[in-house]
Amino acid sequence: MTLPPEFALIARHFRPLAGAGALDLSDDAALLDPPLDRQLVLAADAMVAGVHFLTDDPPDTIGRKLLRVNLSDLAAMGARPLGYLMTCAFPRGTGEEWIAAFARGLAEDQREHRLSVLGGDTVSTTGPATFSLTILGTVAPGAALQRRGARPGDEVWVSGTIGDGALGLLTLTGKLPPDDYLARRYRLPEPRLALGAGLAGVARAVMDVSDGLAQDLGHLARAAGCAAVIDADSVPLSAPVRRALHGNPALRVGVLTGRDDSELLIAADPADAPRLRAAAEAAGTPVTRIGRFIQGEGVTVLDGSGAVIALPQAGWSHF
Repeated sequence: MTLPPEFALIARHFRPLAGAGALDLSDDAALLDPPLDRQLVLAADAMVAGVHFLTDDPPDTIGRKLLRVNLSDLAAMGARPLGYLMTCAFPRGTGEEWIAAFARGLAEDQREHRLSVLGGDTVSTTGPATFSLTILGTVAPGAALQRRGARPGDEVWVSGTIGDGALGLLTLTGKLPPDDYLARRYRLPEPRLALGAGLAGVARAVMDVSDGLAQDLGHLARAAGCAAVIDADSVPLSAPVRRALHGNPALRVGVLTGRDDSELLIAADPADAPRLRAAAEAAGTPVTRIGRFIQGEGVTVLDGSGAVIALPQAGWSHF
């Protein structure tokens, strides 16, 4: 019997992504047996064309970014990936080659991060391409990292480098000269799963930097009922970002408030700095101390002379 077009498309492109419990994507839901002695961790993120990715981005990178921004949420909880549910709304007339490339991107990152699709939905839309992914992970009972927990006197640390995603978008939209490194960092953020898993018992609070360093640090501080101060000159930058700032220092605000970095923002007791560095070395991910938590409210960013850097807005708003 011939399958309806929707189901034939699913069979060709998404059934090969299915793993145990997905029932070959032929039923109404998946069946999942969580690993023994583990807690489930669930997170969800959506991406909309023209908002979270460019309409002319390669479709394989869109699939990979969709998965990676959700994996970054697991990293911030110290969780291990298990599987995911996905809803795809493709604009009417989307070519099958585009969908095949999108699925190939998902398959590539599934292999890298050892997880599979469990189910979801595929529809057409008269609006922009829209994708939603719900990811499942696991942690040891009571070991999940959370946003709340920082205390005045704790240090602020961040993984990797900041501002690559924001400036990558500027290069891809012609507002800065082309740069392959920055473009890749915008299209393919790196979820810090190994580092997150190594922070249990070391970090007091963790979250990923998705909406801007200053704004997300504000979330950590607010959850703890305290304030934070960071030194802008201590924020780790990649060589391409440093070059861009050298020619245009006004970009610094964009680096501090730009989205799409998917790095980990960490609160830790100063006494635990050696353990934090050891966890970062074991994960192969550099970490940098950029500030501290203090009594009060809000986030203050200081320049090299100790003057306050005014930020027109702290980060990305979804509305």
